[in-house]
Amino acid sequence: MKPGREVIEVNFGELTALLERARQEPLGDADCERLQGAIQALNYLIEMIGEKDTTISRLRALLAKPSTEKTRKVLEKAGVGATPPGSSSPPPGATPSGQKPKPGHGRNGAAAYRGAERVKIAHPSLKSGDRCPRCLKGKVYEQKEPARRIRVVGQAPLAATVYELERLRCNLCGDVFEAEAPEGVGEKKYDETAAAMIGLLRYGSGVPWYRLEGLEASLGIPLPAATQWEVVAEVAEGLRPAGEELIRQAAQGEVFYNDDTSMKILALARASPQRAEGEEAASNARERTGQFTSGIVSTRQGQQVALFFTGRRHAGENFARVLAQRAAGLPPPIQMCDALSRNLPKLSKPLEILVGHCNAHARRRYVEVVPSFPQECRYVLESFAAIYRYDAEAEARALSPEARLQFHQEHSGPVMEKLHAWLHAQFDARKVEPNSGLGSAIAYCLKYWPRLTLFLQQAGAPLDSNIVERALKKAILHRKNSLFYRTEKGAEVGDLFMSLIHTCGLNNINPFDYLTELQKHATELAQNAAAWMPWNYRETLQQAGTSPHPS
Repeated sequence: MKPGREVIEVNFGELTALLERARQEPLGDADCERLQGAIQALNYLIEMIGEKDTTISRLRALLAKPSTEKTRKVLEKAGVGATPPGSSSPPPGATPSGQKPKPGHGRNGAAAYRGAERVKIAHPSLKSGDRCPRCLKGKVYEQKEPARRIRVVGQAPLAATVYELERLRCNLCGDVFEAEAPEGVGEKKYDETAAAMIGLLRYGSGVPWYRLEGLEASLGIPLPAATQWEVVAEVAEGLRPAGEELIRQAAQGEVFYNDDTSMKILALARASPQRAEGEEAASNARERTGQFTSGIVSTRQGQQVALFFTGRRHAGENFARVLAQRAAGLPPPIQMCDALSRNLPKLSKPLEILVGHCNAHARRRYVEVVPSFPQECRYVLESFAAIYRYDAEAEARALSPEARLQFHQEHSGPVMEKLHAWLHAQFDARKVEPNSGLGSAIAYCLKYWPRLTLFLQQAGAPLDSNIVERALKKAILHRKNSLFYRTEKGAEVGDLFMSLIHTCGLNNINPFDYLTELQKHATELAQNAAAWMPWNYRETLQQAGTSPHPS
């Protein structure tokens, strides 16, 4: 592996000026250093082009600066300044421009350490009501807030304890007497916490088997990759009722977000392509070779469920399978996704769905063409920025869905109406070529305008599908580190763990504690999985008189 090189920015304007100076007089040290950097960058680029595994995307990432979609950054990069915040009326309650943020947003306070062990220490010589030792007149009383000291210690992801049980043998009869193991030490080599940690590292943090094996080996704890798989595969069978219950409860949701990303399963890739379920009836249906991980996020009464499905099915097909478990009589759900047709479900039973399309995807089309159409894109991007500011204001006020809808209709409605009229005017006045990049972006918005503005028509409709895009990063992280699943069984196990882990994350639940308790109460889980969801398992433990596992 080649050593990493420092990124050197080469400004062609500076190089041109440097060339003119070289024609007139000898170059100074600074100019020579700049010229040397340009030569090194050119040499490195030539070496990269010569390598057989170099791709266009890799060269683009090497040459281009890290991208950002913030309106101000995008417009500045295109040479167009953003409109000063003071030139337009900010949303009600917004922080005035130039005001310094409130202090206290740096270091994490003691309250942020939710998983830390809490140790109470009493004063060694004083108690509430004692005479003050300094003035000898007053009395001391306990303060509402204690003084806090935080101590962070390091530890191995998995640790082991070897119990050496003394054995005694009779020299006459030959009987062997062995000491009893301490209470809580069973015959299982890997306890519930070990399995939870392996699953969390693998499917929550994307740590490959071999990497965890190497880390543990360096710490003196052998943990072969094959053993890790055996542990999580065995645990997955006990966790399956929780995963099935998550799907059932997700089907009752009020708002759904879905999308997918590519993911390879070697066993499927080597097998002959098969048709996905439901495609046989479609005309001109072709054998599907693509493989995907679909992400679905369902929200209901403040609870959020994340589901993952890996295989040949698209996001819409997996969404249809989830909706098949939806109870009759519920109001029509809201679906938020991008405009790809494969995200829409094809249901065997008629079900009304209020479909909205993602404004972030629509906005991104303008971000991509800002260098070619800076002035036109500036207006569109600043219009989107305004409605996102209003949405943030509604969230900060904790408005109900109905109040949020009214707030958007009052403030975002006029912005979107002006934007809609402007988009039509670009085509009506023939200011924009329909086949250009900007024309394509405008045509996209006009085609899906009712679905892009669902948040102005339906209470509870979101602006975008960013929540499921963030959820899919779990699968993308796994793909970047491990490249693929070996078998369909491995994909099922991964989907189960990712669904449980990310659902915990969405509901601010400790996934390590949750996975540990599910294993300890596998029998109760199989009997009543609804009582062992991330948001209610602690209440179930308290009712059973069992204390949750300390983090």
